[in-house]
Amino acid sequence: MVRPTDTLGVRIFGSLPVFGRQDQHGHVWIEFENARVLANHTLATKGDGFMVPQARLGPGCIHRCMRSIGRAKRAPQMMVERANQDSIQEWIAESQIEIEQARLLTMKAVWMIDQGGAKMAKTEIAAIKVIAPRVACNVIDRAIQVHGGLGVSNDVPLAKMYGWQRALKLFDGPDHVHLRSIASWELKRPRSVQIPF
Repeated sequence: MVRPTDTLGVRIFGSLPVFGRQDQHGHVWIEFENARVLANHTLATKGDGFMVPQARLGPGCIHRCMRSIGRAKRAPQMMVERANQDSIQEWIAESQIEIEQARLLTMKAVWMIDQGGAKMAKTEIAAIKVIAPRVACNVIDRAIQVHGGLGVSNDVPLAKMYGWQRALKLFDGPDHVHLRSIASWELKRPRSVQIPF
């Protein structure tokens, strides 16, 4: 059986680095030129091409947001290990507050998916897609500041963590697209609808 990547007209040009680093899963440049999809290679029925990625978008965003929160939680731990000055204590506190806010919003999105599916949670999914990488970038940046030059080296994981989180602000759509969607849904939402949280 021919693998989809062996199909005539499909060329894969190797792995692309993200923010100057090689991602563990890899991102590749794929070129399609007069490629044909065989009937036994379709993932759903004809015409459902947009539906397939949308079906995984919500759960995929939640997975990446949980990873963002986990990385963000590691950064304050590193700050505590590195310094104990009064100014740093405020950064640690701010970081913990931001992480908890992102964590709770992510949990709300998961709860809403459990209650009624990803469509019901579309606003929360878009919100966590914006806030989790944003929080992670803020918190990791503080930890980099505490570590000084060491923070941007490969001797500690902070630079790699920051680069991935910054890139995550573009994956599954850039922040401004999600923010525009949230605003649009909020403006259309009937004011009588009660939100359970």
